Amino acid sequence: MLDYSLWGKIALCIFCGTIVGIERQKHKKPIDVRTSVLICLGTMIFIYLANHMDGEKDSTRVLGQVVSGIGFLGAGAIINRQGLVVGLTSASVVWVLAAIGAAIGLGQHAIGVTVSLITLAILMGSHWFENRMGRNGA
Repeated sequence: MLDYSLWGKIALCIFCGTIVGIERQKHKKPIDVRTSVLICLGTMIFIYLANHMDGEKDSTRVLGQVVSGIGFLGAGAIINRQGLVVGLTSASVVWVLAAIGAAIGLGQHAIGVTVSLITLAILMGSHWFENRMGRNGA
């Protein structure tokens, strides 16, 4: 049976994944709201399960495996088009979403929310900056 702390973590993952995913979806990037929420939620569940298993609990091993595995998912977002590498930001967002889910899974809720807001600010700020630079001819 699900305990109340897990429900809070699930809700927080949905919130954090949604705010990052909305920004990505707005700019028609491959990492949309659904993907963002699922990455955050999936990572949190792996960490949560590692901390609630019977016997030896070593969430650091699980965390290490998540970091390795999420790299493969991020690599799928990177493609080479006519000699240009695209998708690096999307791959980075995948990694950050996994980190947010891990923080929430480890009970570091404030870190998860803070990193989500910082990620959103970076993504929005970089779009603003790139648009300004383009308009000024720089």
